[in-house]
Amino acid sequence: MYEYHKDKSRYFQFTCQTTTEHIIPFIKSHRDIKANSNILEIGCGEGGVLQAFLDEGHQCVGIELSPSRAEKAKELMADAVASGRLELIAKNIYDIDYERDIDFRFDIVILKDVIEHIHDQAKFMAHLKHFLNPGARIFFGFPPWQMPFGGHQQICKSKFLTVFPYYHMLPMGIYKAILSVGKESERTIEALEEIKETGISIERFEKIVKENNYKIGKRQHYLFNPIYEHKFGVKPRKQVGLISAIPYIRNFVTSAAYYIIEQ
Repeated sequence: MYEYHKDKSRYFQFTCQTTTEHIIPFIKSHRDIKANSNILEIGCGEGGVLQAFLDEGHQCVGIELSPSRAEKAKELMADAVASGRLELIAKNIYDIDYERDIDFRFDIVILKDVIEHIHDQAKFMAHLKHFLNPGARIFFGFPPWQMPFGGHQQICKSKFLTVFPYYHMLPMGIYKAILSVGKESERTIEALEEIKETGISIERFEKIVKENNYKIGKRQHYLFNPIYEHKFGVKPRKQVGLISAIPYIRNFVTSAAYYIIEQ
């Protein structure tokens, strides 16, 4: 496992910087963000993405399934919580009563590296509509399933399995056998098995968007994911138009997909 995954404060900084340098400009390139917008992040982790929006003066809410990660977020952003500019909720999104638990609807909803972990993504996309103001936008950033490390192998402890590409696309039995030979823990194997079941391709994402009566406002596919700049010192690189237009090539070399969708 890469060290930055263990150091939550460092990863908080990575995600905050990436949001400031890439995600917020991407959203603004579609349409500017009005002052003091209501921002919701689903799957906020330790809150690095939300910190970037707080720095711009917005009102933020973070929903995080893991209580320990939500507590770390409260620790890292204690001032924003104390001032009332940030609310953090440690719940499953489906357990939130959007009429009672949240005082307002949202202008922008953020899902960064989240949709690929969600079961029944079509149901989830429909559920999102309960949280939206008129004219709201939803940002998605995710690693497409067929990309070299779309199985999230970076959580492995084996250095070889961490950097070995594409093997997550093998049949489940072979995949689990490789992880077992690599002496990965049962917990890690279960997590990677779940990601294999929920991983999402570019085509399936766009199909679900359209089936739920959203429209794609903007899309950008990356050869090198913007966060790699902080993780590995690799500059972000957008997919060239020709590659991005050919699914059977694009899908295997796109490390990140950015989308803005709206009703």
